[in-house]
Amino acid sequence: MNRHIFGLALIVLASSVIFASYPSQAPAVTRAPAFKADPSWPAIPNNWVLGEVSSVAADSQDHVWILHRPATVPEEQRAKTAPPVLEFESSGRFVGSWGGAGNGYEWPEREHGIYVDPKNNVWIGGNNGYGTPLPPGDSDDMLLKFTTAGKFLMQVGHRNTSTGNADTKNLHQPADAFFLDGEVFVADGYGNHRVIVLDSETGAFKRMWGAFGRVPTAETTNEQFGLVHAIKVSKDGMVYVADRSNQRVQVFTTAGKYVTQVTIGARGQTAAGLALSPDGQQQFLYIANLGDSQVVILNRKTLETVGTFGSPGSEPGQFQTLHHLAVDSKGNIYTAEIGRGRRAQKFVKQ
Repeated sequence: MNRHIFGLALIVLASSVIFASYPSQAPAVTRAPAFKADPSWPAIPNNWVLGEVSSVAADSQDHVWILHRPATVPEEQRAKTAPPVLEFESSGRFVGSWGGAGNGYEWPEREHGIYVDPKNNVWIGGNNGYGTPLPPGDSDDMLLKFTTAGKFLMQVGHRNTSTGNADTKNLHQPADAFFLDGEVFVADGYGNHRVIVLDSETGAFKRMWGAFGRVPTAETTNEQFGLVHAIKVSKDGMVYVADRSNQRVQVFTTAGKYVTQVTIGARGQTAAGLALSPDGQQQFLYIANLGDSQVVILNRKTLETVGTFGSPGSEPGQFQTLHHLAVDSKGNIYTAEIGRGRRAQKFVKQ
């Protein structure tokens, strides 16, 4: 063989050995989607005024549900107070409203969370009784279930009846709920410090758990969560729990086995709301970071932060006390603001 040809062959062989030691291609990078605030959303009718918007939900028809606190409307605007539950199309067109005191159930004195399950049942909880000093009125120790038309279906628990974290009959200022396979997972997190799972048709107790992370003291006794503020369950059976006061999201199996956790933000109470992206793999976990006034986007599998949006302020796209969030089937995000915010916003996926 010609010496030059032989030498070239050796170089090619050596190069192939070197490159064979590396992956054939770089690992795929999960890129966060971009969002843009829609300043015209929603179209609130009748010159109605909203109080603190505590929660939002998106149903199977991409209708968006807003839960607000009528009692927080300023006194001079009370005559124009909107009903506590409002339904909108994703375009922002108003569909209907209902809620408040009625026969056969105890409406929360301080509305907190709203969730619409795949069977079009609307779940509502409240958190009156939480705070220092304690607010006036009764403790919201119940979870309510309605049709989308506002027909009452079921109540689990009753006012002022919780006996604490071991109570399987009553809740204690529940913050959020999520449905999966005939069960409702409840973030029972203001008065109690637990996740409790109920039968979605009867309300019967199934199981409950706390997390490993809070060290018991004389003041906290055996409380292991801080403030269990939001809950979502992925298609592959992972339960995501926002522990707001402990600045983290924890992950469990549906049986309550701890898997992992991620710290969120650095300012006081952070992880307030949760939502999963609607793609088949549910690639992204969205977190309402209350303390830093932004939405944090995580790679759901790795829990790595891949993006954020939002900042403190009152302009469209900014947040004042970001509380809960929801995602529709197109990937648009809807947010709820309490405190001075008193609004819901839509962020259109770009």
